[in-house]
Amino acid sequence: MPDRLDLTFPSGNTQCAAWLCLPDDASSGRPAPVVVMGHGLGGTRALRLAAFADRFVAAGYACLVFDYRHFGDSGGEPRQLLDIGLQLEDWSAAIEFARRHPDLDPERIVLWGTSFGGGHVIATAARDHRVAAAIAQCPFTDGLASALATRSRRSPQLVARGLRDAIGAQFGRQPVMVPVVGPPGSVALMATPDAESGYLALAPPGVELRNEVAARIALGIVGYRPGRGASQVTCPILFSVCDHDSVAPANATLRHAARAPRGEILRYPVGHFDVYVGAPFETVVTDQVRFLQRHVG
Repeated sequence: MPDRLDLTFPSGNTQCAAWLCLPDDASSGRPAPVVVMGHGLGGTRALRLAAFADRFVAAGYACLVFDYRHFGDSGGEPRQLLDIGLQLEDWSAAIEFARRHPDLDPERIVLWGTSFGGGHVIATAARDHRVAAAIAQCPFTDGLASALATRSRRSPQLVARGLRDAIGAQFGRQPVMVPVVGPPGSVALMATPDAESGYLALAPPGVELRNEVAARIALGIVGYRPGRGASQVTCPILFSVCDHDSVAPANATLRHAARAPRGEILRYPVGHFDVYVGAPFETVVTDQVRFLQRHVG
């Protein structure tokens, strides 16, 4: 990864950890356009986000790559708490930090999110009309569609574990955990045939991947439908859609994306986890750089 600064920015009552990567011409005195980047369900910046940031920095863009509260190197207790509202606050805090940073151009801020983070990007861009552009990669757009696509005979057990966790939280108990991914038929948030192998492959050698989150998210994820905000996104937004997506169904994404006034859709004949590695990664990141060059300069 290019030279990077390890820093933190405030969000809520704690700090989010981030990398700030600046392009080679950052010393010219002209503030750089910046791509603010966040991961998906249970993910941290260590899981292949550096590969995308490398390409953006090489093309002349700064990157602010952050961990959500309760995850990775960021603060927040209990650990592995996935709260949709808090994560959306983290996106707003990251944008505010970028707008105030002297090396970054406050009028050329791009949002980039993948999977669950792709949904957050849509929801955030729908509220913040100052952002210059957005990229939603294999985005989670519709909780109901995802629930129907990933449902299994273990779904009642997943909901029961979520209820135990939510009730326990009211009494100050430690979270009841559930795996983020697991084999088909297991009690996990994602248990499709490609989920476990695809998710675990994102961790570089030597990087610990915690395959668990607080189970209460299982109760709220169905009602989260960030794709409905696409019609309110006024900036150019690129939807990088995986045709064979097993956890964020392409049909739902395409339906929502069609309502974005300045939306662009690029489709790839791959699965949800394929775009992070190999030839699909090369194709997708090249298309994303071209999108940035067209709309951000």
